[in-house]
Amino acid sequence: METQILGIHHITAIAGNAKRNHDFYTRVLGLRMVKKTVNFDDPNTYHFYYGDAQGTPGTILTFFPWEGIAQGRRGSRQVTEIGYSVPAGSLGFWQERLEKNNVIYNKPSEKFGERYLTFLDPDGLKFELTETQNDSRAQWTTAEITAANAVYGFHHITITTNKTEATAEVLSTLLGYHRAFVEVNRTRFITDAVEYAAIVDLVEAPGELAGHVAGGSVHHVAFRVKDEATLMHYREKAIAMGLHITEKIDRNYFYSLYFREPGGVLFEIATDNPGFTVDEPLEQLGTNLKLPQQYESRRSEIESVLPKLD
Repeated sequence: METQILGIHHITAIAGNAKRNHDFYTRVLGLRMVKKTVNFDDPNTYHFYYGDAQGTPGTILTFFPWEGIAQGRRGSRQVTEIGYSVPAGSLGFWQERLEKNNVIYNKPSEKFGERYLTFLDPDGLKFELTETQNDSRAQWTTAEITAANAVYGFHHITITTNKTEATAEVLSTLLGYHRAFVEVNRTRFITDAVEYAAIVDLVEAPGELAGHVAGGSVHHVAFRVKDEATLMHYREKAIAMGLHITEKIDRNYFYSLYFREPGGVLFEIATDNPGFTVDEPLEQLGTNLKLPQQYESRRSEIESVLPKLD
């Protein structure tokens, strides 16, 4: 049985206005809308999934867009940055594109020998675009964003914490990451199980106030496993480490476990199966509103209250 954590599966964040979020990620960043569904606990709210051309785990960014939600605050005990991989030499294109679309950004810089550019989405969520070589994930291209510049998928996440030791222990002992590089107060952890979406950076900020998860914040990060048998293997490992972890939850497109790591960040472990083509073919991903079965009888009511995206 394959029992490795296969890097990042998906990242879930919180947004405000649904149309603004949809327009930014599909038009400005040029990501594919992989799934348009609703929040399991609040069916009057969308749950958007953006990713690459095939909806590959390791490229999936999801949002709960709640109109009028309060602004979050970045701080410790949070995922504070989402890193995307982009083609080598593309940062000039992205700097020009972000400026043209009035996006707040910083000019390119470098860390761990890689060039990157930082920007904020319309809700204040912080991103980095990192130039990489030989990423083979299936880019989604648009009329304005060709394969020479299009986003591949996740490069890394950054977790800010007051002390790194307990979080580092979970990354290494439970999830199989190893400490690779250190620059000042940033420690890079990498898993060798996969080529992409394989990096977690821990930034230690002893005096940093705890962040507030709301609009423009990461809600949780999910780590990837092959199937349900592997998922339950990690549940046993987490319990043995004294972590409080949920029972298996069916999320329609994957099965999940959730636990909060000692540094305060909500972690999920999610399976590859059954995948995003379980309820619509690959060529139609994201084109139709897909509802969890328990809400299908309320489709007309739910469609009438969800914000219009066109």
